[in-house]
Amino acid sequence: MTTVRRTFLKNAAALSAAYTLPTLGRAQGASAPRQFNPQPGAWRTFEVSTRVDVQQAEGATRVWLPVPSVDSDWQRSLDSHWSSNGQVRLGSDAVYGARLLQVEFNPGETRPWVELTSRVQTNNRAVNWAAKQAVPQDAASLQFWTRPTALLPTDGIVRQTALEATRGAKGDVERARAIYDWVVRNTWREPTVRGCGEGDIKTMLETGNLGGKCADLNAVFVGLCRAAGLPARDVYGLRLAPSAFGYKELGGNPANLKGAQHCRAEVYLQDHGWVAMDPADVAKVMRLETPQWIKNTTDPVVAPVNQALFGGWEGNWVAWNMAHDVALPGAQGPRLGFLMYPVCETADERIDSYSPDGFRYQITAREITA
Repeated sequence: MTTVRRTFLKNAAALSAAYTLPTLGRAQGASAPRQFNPQPGAWRTFEVSTRVDVQQAEGATRVWLPVPSVDSDWQRSLDSHWSSNGQVRLGSDAVYGARLLQVEFNPGETRPWVELTSRVQTNNRAVNWAAKQAVPQDAASLQFWTRPTALLPTDGIVRQTALEATRGAKGDVERARAIYDWVVRNTWREPTVRGCGEGDIKTMLETGNLGGKCADLNAVFVGLCRAAGLPARDVYGLRLAPSAFGYKELGGNPANLKGAQHCRAEVYLQDHGWVAMDPADVAKVMRLETPQWIKNTTDPVVAPVNQALFGGWEGNWVAWNMAHDVALPGAQGPRLGFLMYPVCETADERIDSYSPDGFRYQITAREITA
């Protein structure tokens, strides 16, 4: 899939001189003011269910499902249970500890299926920039979150872009802000990209085609942060419920969450610890929240989101994991750039999770209020 994207983007590179991120400003009148200010408060409890039915099982068939793996001051990953007509085991990625459900079906099973339900508690996030307090972290752990991955190199054009974006910035907060602003200013939401994108930031930067979706745009942020010496990581998950602030693009329909996958980001700042970031959602609001493509971050629809998502996010979302280069246990196919979608392999092939012709999945959520 990376090869396909690389070919498409190289063909599109010829257009990049004429097609760049459009000039700031709007063609018509100003939007009505909006509010977006998620603050930590009461915890919310959700049950998230994923049902997979393999339609075209051929020989030995396997399915892998992400399981909530994050426990922090903004998420509590509670319990999971499952049922299936296959052999099920709960495992994890050996490098990142990303939990996953692995299901193997007998070659004669014509209708393999599995259903997984997980309970999580979530909370809003918002850093208090005025409350500076050193948050020590193990040096080896921080170093781990600056290293390159297959799709996040930290040398070459990535390093060069990071240095240009942070030129003149002093301290880690200023550098993180400079990179966040660079991503918002130079990238854009591209609705034609499949799924959440691939996160192949080297190809994006080399071609100058910086349109993508969350796994692309937030990967650019994370990669540039790492190249600038800031520990950073992608956080892969799923929107669970509508936004409490009325932004249709920043929520999910709990009755049908297929396509609600969303990648966020974190950066480690010495006086604040791990801090939430989501420049990709700024781009999404700019492109999709209104009928017009908003091209100015000072627009009253965009400005509250642009401000809040540098340091915060809304807790209507579950984090699966923070893993890159995922080696699925027992898989025949290659490593995954990330694990955010159900994955299925038959004896002959790995079925495309972004366009699953050989298997079907349904994801739903239920908020528990009692």
